[in-house]
Amino acid sequence: MRNIEKYSRGYFMPPVKSLKWTEKEYIEDAPAWCSVDLRDGNQALVVPMNLEEKREYFQLLLEVGFKEIEVGFPAASETEYAFLRTLIEQNLIPDDVTVQVLTQSREHIIRKTFESLRGVNNAVVHLYNSTSVAQREQVFQKTEQEIIDIAVTGAKLLKKYAAETEGNFQFQYSPESFTGTEMEFALEICNHVLNVWQPTPENKVIINLPATVSMSMPHVYASQIEYMSDHLNYRDNVILSVHPHNDRGTGVADAELGMLAGAQRVEGTLFGNGERTGNVDIVTLALNMYSHGVDPKLNFENIPDLLSKYEELTRMKVHERHPYGGELVFTAFSGSHQDAIAKGMKCREDRSRQYWSVPYLLIDPKDIGRQYEGDIIRINSQSGKGGIGYILMQNYGFDLPKEMRESFGYTVKNVSDRLHKELMPNEIHEIFINEYVNIHDPIEFINYRFTQNENYETNVSIKIDNEIHELIGTGNGRLDAISNVLQSTLGINYNHLVYKEHALEIGSQANAVSYVGFTALDGDVYWGCGIDADIMTSSVKALFSAINKMLSRVKPNFESGYSLLNK
Repeated sequence: MRNIEKYSRGYFMPPVKSLKWTEKEYIEDAPAWCSVDLRDGNQALVVPMNLEEKREYFQLLLEVGFKEIEVGFPAASETEYAFLRTLIEQNLIPDDVTVQVLTQSREHIIRKTFESLRGVNNAVVHLYNSTSVAQREQVFQKTEQEIIDIAVTGAKLLKKYAAETEGNFQFQYSPESFTGTEMEFALEICNHVLNVWQPTPENKVIINLPATVSMSMPHVYASQIEYMSDHLNYRDNVILSVHPHNDRGTGVADAELGMLAGAQRVEGTLFGNGERTGNVDIVTLALNMYSHGVDPKLNFENIPDLLSKYEELTRMKVHERHPYGGELVFTAFSGSHQDAIAKGMKCREDRSRQYWSVPYLLIDPKDIGRQYEGDIIRINSQSGKGGIGYILMQNYGFDLPKEMRESFGYTVKNVSDRLHKELMPNEIHEIFINEYVNIHDPIEFINYRFTQNENYETNVSIKIDNEIHELIGTGNGRLDAISNVLQSTLGINYNHLVYKEHALEIGSQANAVSYVGFTALDGDVYWGCGIDADIMTSSVKALFSAINKMLSRVKPNFESGYSLLNK
């Protein structure tokens, strides 16, 4: 690509090695979660939420289980001011939930912020100012000391107005654009703020280190977090927080490695909504932890409903391949994937397994409200016999023999390829019924009778061209007797008869289903299926279905002893 020389690595490594986080294998405990959907997420919407929509979204966040929710920038917007006052005055904030508000380090903004918080039970007042080299030099044109003075002034004003305002307040400071700030300076300004607030075990403060713009690989961010964690004043009384954005597509990795490096709290949004490429996605983070057997302390047991509400209120669309929430993330179209999933699910049913280990499925879709039927395996021209057989089994109770699944799989794939579309379960079922079940042309089965001596003797009634014929023969079993009479009397030849049967329940009607397959003299294999209330009749219907499928390939000739084959 052109113009590569105009770019450089704009981040700063810590002045000392900070790599202890690399010794940890996984995140052992859930962080404190803070949703910033109603502030950071809302300001990034094409059409921000109105007051009623924000109330509804706030309730949604409570249902998920968030205990910290940033509700807005009340001094900057009358809608956000009114929203916060509504929450407080109508007692809509549960006693165990803390709301958070954002403020710049300017006295009139801080004053109005505390006015908006009058009477709140618990609130975090989030102070920020930008500290990066680019912001200092290009936007504010201030020295490092002047930037520190802005932060310190704001920290003092927070203490002043908190003391004068009814409510219970906790302080938070963010060196905005932390990732573009020299680490020594980021540490210095945070420690100046901490020295003003002087946190205690009973009154801890939050230092939030945002990847306002993600500028480095995730391991660099982790080292930056660890350096700050190791060198902050009052560290035992500081809750270290991260707020990653997703500019490089690494927001989740930044947060996860940041937690390994010492972060105790994460700010983010549902499904990653936010400025530019968005904030870190808390749904993904939480369910990543869940997949490792760690309780994320958030409830995502009904992702479909959550997704529907999210899209309604934000007017944003979650991509079909979005982790966990996307419509297609648990779906396999590939034949080999479908076969592995189907076998894994069958293995899980047959054996008692402590841990989830189904191929290609990181977690059990049902644990987050997704259904196996229509979610896991979907059928198109790339699908295989295992997946197609799984669809019939899960949705309609047909347990096809292995060899028949292959035959039916090609039939379905050919239909999908010809129509150039995905096939729904009802369409697959319709293809199966039309192609395999109770086929009665050109030979229609009417009835049978058996008598048993040394062998089974049978009298079979059939209809050909609207004319009924009675055929008589014997065999060592009932199906064998009927098979023999059809071959000997009608001149049909095949071998290697395969048979399977089981009970079938479709809706409230209980039936028996049988599958019959055989190999014709030319080596082609034909399958038929029979359904009937009587198990023997279902097997006979399956045999006739297979024979009729074979005859559909050969023009029958019913002259001279009923021979069906042209000599």
